[in-house]
Amino acid sequence: LQNKGLKRIFSGIQPTGIPHLGNYLGALTSWVKLQEECSSVLFSIVDLHSLTVPRDPTVLRASILDVTAILLACGINPQKCILFQQSQVAEHAELGWILGCLTNIPRLQHFPQWKVKNASQMNEGTAGLFTYPVLQAADILLYKSTHVPVGEDQVLHLELTQDLARRFNKKYGEFFPVPKTMLTAMKKVRSLRDPTAKMSKSDPQKLATVGVTDCPEEILLKFRKAVTDFTSEVTYDPDRRPGVSNLVTIHSAITGLSIEEVVCQSTGLDTAHYKTVVAEAVIEKLAPIRSEFKKLREDGAYLEKVLQTGAEKAKTLAAPVYQEVKRLVGFL
Repeated sequence: LQNKGLKRIFSGIQPTGIPHLGNYLGALTSWVKLQEECSSVLFSIVDLHSLTVPRDPTVLRASILDVTAILLACGINPQKCILFQQSQVAEHAELGWILGCLTNIPRLQHFPQWKVKNASQMNEGTAGLFTYPVLQAADILLYKSTHVPVGEDQVLHLELTQDLARRFNKKYGEFFPVPKTMLTAMKKVRSLRDPTAKMSKSDPQKLATVGVTDCPEEILLKFRKAVTDFTSEVTYDPDRRPGVSNLVTIHSAITGLSIEEVVCQSTGLDTAHYKTVVAEAVIEKLAPIRSEFKKLREDGAYLEKVLQTGAEKAKTLAAPVYQEVKRLVGFL
């Protein structure tokens, strides 16, 4: 990646409960690789974004430390990247306001996330929920990030970020680089109870989602109860057999084998046995993360120190950028 002119990568994760298998295979494993491949990488626990739905303060505080511990347990190394809590760098919200003044309302009304979440909140979605794509743009542009790893569902948000960078540059002179999308190669991990939906932390069905810190018994139970179909052989056909194909996708991502290799290896296995095979592969992969998480989570002072040090590093990058923004827009 370094040869492709990568200068700075930014990505964020919300502190809304323990990350699940889809988060791990989609974002977290690629984050660990990125910190090795690029010399300037920022990973933010985006707690301001988490307030777009109501949060209990005590639960939110615990979730911030949970996510910090998970990231470290997965291999994020604060010596190789900047890991920090968004709200500890005030410039995120300040730049968010300036960019909000360059964003028109119809643009925000078109975001599918707004339509879905506003409907689920009985059309009482907050201004924060409506404008959070603007804050997301500020998160990225504040560090003059050049590349942003995103899943397919975030591509529209990054397009807004790109447009806001261009709009700012046109109005005030060339300043922000227009960040490029880095699409994660990982296919979406689906719910184990409804393979037409993606795996989600907020799924009310407890058996639908595998948490990164689930114990082996829980993981085995969830895979055994995974929804498949009435054909017993293992094949990969996401349109006709979404349930089994989801298991194959997970198995492939966990083992590093291709889809074809996984299917070939599973010849002669019926889906009931195959569920156990996948569960065991997942258990083996997550076991060291789970034990490291438990150890780290018991040392809250260490986790807070990691976040404090990260915030100080982030501020040294953010402050001069925002100072220049203030000069450009006429505050100074």
